[in-house]
Amino acid sequence: MESKIVTWSLAIAALFSMTGTALGAGLTPQQELGKAIFFDANLSLNGNQACAACHGPDAGWTGPDSTINAAGAAYEGSVAGRFGGRKPPSSAYAASSPILHVVIEGDADEALFIGGNFWDGRATGERLGNPAAEQAQGPFLNPLEQALPNKTSVVTRVCAASYPVTFETVYPGACDPAKVDEAYDKIAFAIAAFEASPESNAFTSKFDAYLADKAVLSKEERLGLNLFNGKGKCAACHTLGQAKGRKDGPPLFTDFTFDNLGVPRNPANPFYAQVAFNPAGDAWVDMGLGGFLEQRADYAAYAPDNYGKHKVPTLRNVDKRSSAAFVKAYGHNGYFKTLQQIVHFYNTRDTKPVCANDPATAADESLFTPVEQAISQGCWPEPEVAINVNNSELGNLHLTEDQEDAIVEFLRTLSDGYMAP
Repeated sequence: MESKIVTWSLAIAALFSMTGTALGAGLTPQQELGKAIFFDANLSLNGNQACAACHGPDAGWTGPDSTINAAGAAYEGSVAGRFGGRKPPSSAYAASSPILHVVIEGDADEALFIGGNFWDGRATGERLGNPAAEQAQGPFLNPLEQALPNKTSVVTRVCAASYPVTFETVYPGACDPAKVDEAYDKIAFAIAAFEASPESNAFTSKFDAYLADKAVLSKEERLGLNLFNGKGKCAACHTLGQAKGRKDGPPLFTDFTFDNLGVPRNPANPFYAQVAFNPAGDAWVDMGLGGFLEQRADYAAYAPDNYGKHKVPTLRNVDKRSSAAFVKAYGHNGYFKTLQQIVHFYNTRDTKPVCANDPATAADESLFTPVEQAISQGCWPEPEVAINVNNSELGNLHLTEDQEDAIVEFLRTLSDGYMAP
């Protein structure tokens, strides 16, 4: 472990040496174009939603609305009344995810899926060679998100926009009406370039400064780091080493795999009421990676073993917020509302009784107890998907309350924008 820390320290020190506290590197023309597209609300049906509407920098490149996060955590699209079914994942540090692939491990021939983007991995990267680019194309045409009718509509708006760096400047000839498909791919590559840029992936947290000998962790933060690596088992998936297929650079705090943590349903999820897009209504279950795999002939056989699994997210910026009172949501469906809650869940999921459904707070018996009530009642609801739950790396960690708090304090050192006192 010490040798890895030395390696990371050298890499981080090189980054910090540019300005002493931050990268300070300018964006390339392609990245500048991608940034302009990322923040352009005109690239939606009603001209009211940009990528940044769900991936705000002040919130760690995830959901920027505290009120939404405190409830269903799924964001409304360009068309009023239409909501997705999941919490927005962070767009930062996601561009390093490899193309989705399967690795067969162990004597039991366990199939381990790695890579892709979106919570369910469906932006595989197979077509464009870049999962972040394929993910960037999804929201524009999703009727629950930016809701534009076709690729031509997206390309036409990008070509007509007065960006500081224009589309034609970066990609000469791309606005030729005969090249819509090619242009649409170039839009995606520009967004992915911005999402891979130093502005999105700053590596300027207190932990990065600590690795570069520019900061000292407090006693509690250092305890949290030790627990993160040890008793808490966090680093088993949110690795401080190199993710599979990644050879260098600072840790990304994800191994790009998928896991079913046993997260309960979020009873406030507005997707349950999306009758036109969710005919199952309250009976809808988010099958995650397995739900995607069953649509693929080459991967369908692996689907049952992956039902309920979702992408392991980076923990970078996990506590980044615009103010102390700002509410962030955690888990693929935003069930948890504080870091303390989700760390407590990791620690005690299997040690508490199952919550009794409360008809006063649930539409019917398929919707479970909100997190605040679960904690006050000393229980946890049933998992949304009860199979394939990870029972070896969380659920009964035997952490004390003080140890839970220490892990939370360490996680708070992962927010970019740290300024040494």
